[in-house]
Amino acid sequence: MTPLSRLREACAALAWMAGAACTAVLAESSRYQLPPQPVIDMVDAPAIPQTVLAPSNDWLMMLERPSLPPLSEVAQPMLGLAGVRVNPRNNDGNRASAATAIRLVRIADRAEKLVAGIPAGVRIGDLQWSPDGKRIAFTVARETQVELMVAEVTNGAQARRLTDRALNGMLGRPFVWANDSASLLVNLVPAQRGSPPRAPAVPQGPNAQENLGRKNALRTFQDLLKSPHEEALFDHYATSELAQVKLDGTVKPVATGIIRAVQPSPNGEFVLVTFVKRPYSYALPAARFPSRTEVRDAREPDAGRVVKVLAETAAAEEDEIDPDQARKGPRNFAWRADQPATVTWMQAVEGRRNNLGDQLIAYAAPFDGEPQVLARVDLRLSAVYWGRDDFAWLVEGQQRTRRTVAWRIFPADPARSPVKLFDRSSEDRYGDPGTPLMETNRFGARTINFTPDGGALYLIGRGASAEGERPFIDRFDIESREAKRLYRSEPPFFEQPMALFDATAQPKLLLQRESVTEAPNVFLRDLTSGAMQPVTRYATPKNPIANATKELIRYKRKDGVELSATLYLPPGYRKGDEPLPLLMWAYPREFRSAEAAGQVSGSPYRYVRPAFSGPLPFLTQGYAVLDNPTMPIVGEGRTEPNDTYLPQLIASAEAAVDEVVRRGVTERGRIAVGGHSYGAFMVANLLAHTKLFAAGIAESGAYNRTLTPFGFQSEDRHYWKAREVYGAMSPFNFADQIKAPLLLIHGENDSNPGTFPMQSERLYQALRGLGGTARLVMLPHEDHGYRARESVLHRLWESVRWLDKYVKNGK
Repeated sequence: MTPLSRLREACAALAWMAGAACTAVLAESSRYQLPPQPVIDMVDAPAIPQTVLAPSNDWLMMLERPSLPPLSEVAQPMLGLAGVRVNPRNNDGNRASAATAIRLVRIADRAEKLVAGIPAGVRIGDLQWSPDGKRIAFTVARETQVELMVAEVTNGAQARRLTDRALNGMLGRPFVWANDSASLLVNLVPAQRGSPPRAPAVPQGPNAQENLGRKNALRTFQDLLKSPHEEALFDHYATSELAQVKLDGTVKPVATGIIRAVQPSPNGEFVLVTFVKRPYSYALPAARFPSRTEVRDAREPDAGRVVKVLAETAAAEEDEIDPDQARKGPRNFAWRADQPATVTWMQAVEGRRNNLGDQLIAYAAPFDGEPQVLARVDLRLSAVYWGRDDFAWLVEGQQRTRRTVAWRIFPADPARSPVKLFDRSSEDRYGDPGTPLMETNRFGARTINFTPDGGALYLIGRGASAEGERPFIDRFDIESREAKRLYRSEPPFFEQPMALFDATAQPKLLLQRESVTEAPNVFLRDLTSGAMQPVTRYATPKNPIANATKELIRYKRKDGVELSATLYLPPGYRKGDEPLPLLMWAYPREFRSAEAAGQVSGSPYRYVRPAFSGPLPFLTQGYAVLDNPTMPIVGEGRTEPNDTYLPQLIASAEAAVDEVVRRGVTERGRIAVGGHSYGAFMVANLLAHTKLFAAGIAESGAYNRTLTPFGFQSEDRHYWKAREVYGAMSPFNFADQIKAPLLLIHGENDSNPGTFPMQSERLYQALRGLGGTARLVMLPHEDHGYRARESVLHRLWESVRWLDKYVKNGK
């Protein structure tokens, strides 16, 4: 054998071995894998209970939650119809939140009850206090149906099934309490519903769409209707029978149809119902289909009678992508919370050149007169907080300019000029005065909490500051419009107010307290003496990163914009130790001012939760973590933020890298960057346009902006108005410049507008074709965020392996 022949044989053997090794790796990762045990411990750590205060302010509901559901639950069948996902087995929506148990804690003496009688192995959801605070109602999801249960606080907290009928949870929460707390309005699966329509064995013809010269600029929605058969399926699963169900189980029909919203009047005599109507659209989700809003009678013997048709609204097909564009006609129907039965809605002023201007309209029972305009504003109405006849808090704003204005209006005297309370930038977190603190009124509805003398109200806010968020309660004088601080969270704790008990000489504040090392618990604080009384005693769970160091750091971009981030160092690390490999995890945001962009968000005093998403699990593997380094994209004046997206993004990343290297916690060449969704988009851009990072992790991102041609994030120009911007921002166009190893992870069932799974698939194909170092992991049955325990653990296995290879142990 000649030397050349031996060389060829050796090369062939090496190639075979390399191919075999590659095949082995792919085969291994085609099965669900487990990360190192400390990471598993973080994923499996008990979830912190969620607390819900009763309207009567005397009981807390504590919801015990599973850490993560098994894949078998996430893999339940799901149909995507008109932008909505439904489980065809039990007619439940695709909802992630659930509880495994319910505990009730009395605030006065901390007496605790476990709600009994809940079937084992069911998913508990849609929990809701009755308006009088004496009962709770909730759903339990079984394999073939969703059931309604009720438990009485004063009767041993024994849960019982209220009706044998199955609930329809496709379009959201399937029930709501009536304000008398003696009955509920429930969306039921129609009693005589047959089998779902079968798909035709042979199509009757093609599925066609057309547009005849109208501008229908729409975002890239998913799970839309595509055929007459899917229309029939939508009718089948979305149709409900709305019924009044009393506590003795009596069922009284009120309406039948595809019901999008149900609201009982404060006095319980009427119910506001919004129906989805035909014709359906193949370009819009159900929330934008034509609708009909009615007032129906809830009184015996006329329950269900149509009292008044308030609006027939056309499909929202002509809405522009302007963020301040409002749907034509009446919108946002709701009851005025401080009156027995007055419907309110918002409606755009038509014909204005800037497409702005709104009206707040009211219509009182018996609905036989003319509606009354309570207020007119120049911008776009966003919220109304009802108080009393001489005070309601109204908010208008404009997204494009980030302006927000709060007014006092006089509902009983609409002719009286409104009083301006605040006029500010919505981006200015430091200057946010807060929003009215609410309480439950005599109707069981939520209204503004006024001081006992009626001369002031309370404002509650997050209290953003240069030191981080410090939530507060203010007393806001109605006539002088001056605020006096009653309480502010103080380091080293993070305390969030929940309710203010001000009817006594010693006002008390119910709040949730946590610190970096202590899990949240509820306390009652005496505002006069400052004394703290514990209400809940949840033990801080075992936490593998409990001793990690957490620090809020601040630094500047080269153009002078202030930046901030939270720096975590793994347990045991000391200043002066050898530099660590570091993972930076970020998400860019757009701003209209550099000053607002430099404001600090979050708090350095919050509990370091055992997290399964994001970067914190990597602390257990010897990595430093720079979490949420701000990546502001600023557009001041007439300049749009994204006109200079790349230079600003790169400058922010450079500043973050310079800062952690200056601190000595890491070194260049051992830094990775990661992100989810728009953060993944950022990762691909940074790898394409810089050499700052040794590797990247991009989860559920979009990388080709021509596939989202009518806007994304805060970009409201379409592709044909900003071709260069869309092109420059698309990392797919620069795949040949991505030299650092890139791990792409995506849920196969991603329903988020714009982040189609194809986005990751196409970028991977480009990198593979160009000879890049990349890996694509598609997670079966997962949506935009990953839920199943198996998926989450595998995602972490992939990420740890990737970072260890290319960052910790790489060149």
